[in-house]
Amino acid sequence: MKKESILSAMLEIGIVPVVRTPTADSAYKAIEAIYKGGIRAAEVTMTVPGAVKVLEKLADEFGDKMVLGAGTVLDPETARICMLAGAQFFVTPALNLKTIEMAQRYSRPICPGALTPTEVLAAWQAGADIVKVFPCDNVGGAKYIKALKGPFPQIEMIPTGGVSLTTAGDFLKAGACAVAVGGELVDAKTIKAGTYEVFTERAQQFLEVVAKARAEMRG
Repeated sequence: MKKESILSAMLEIGIVPVVRTPTADSAYKAIEAIYKGGIRAAEVTMTVPGAVKVLEKLADEFGDKMVLGAGTVLDPETARICMLAGAQFFVTPALNLKTIEMAQRYSRPICPGALTPTEVLAAWQAGADIVKVFPCDNVGGAKYIKALKGPFPQIEMIPTGGVSLTTAGDFLKAGACAVAVGGELVDAKTIKAGTYEVFTERAQQFLEVVAKARAEMRG
């Protein structure tokens, strides 16, 4: 899949589920449930034990049906390992210029983490496709995205942290190109209970929220 196609798929879906689970098996099952709910994108964080193997398994199973990403990528070496395992995009918690270079070299979309206006601009100038604004809720949530979009209308932003069914629409209306959802979609309590169908229901609800917000924005 070409870089432009991966990016346009991510933006069209409007939601990037951030799957951070205690085991490889629970990560796989969570993404399977999200897929059933209609979300065709997911990010497996490198904090999941055996995350690279999970990516390989998911790429085999959903490779052409879903846009798969690697999250919490801290360095270019990890990015390359994830790419070989089947990751189509990378998400980083902080700004690492060498990781951006690596993604550019192989024409893979990268969403580096940034928070301040200086970091957001530095990430974009370094070649970020989308800047992940993290941790967004700690600094004002949707209002913060709106404030950043004032001087940076040309920079695509995905907020992470504080995105829920209640706030997702507000983030999109504030100018976010999509939202990244973590614990509000895939939470530890539901995993412990083994009720993965809950994630399918939530995925459907998040898609409805995104569709509603976009319809309202179009007027």
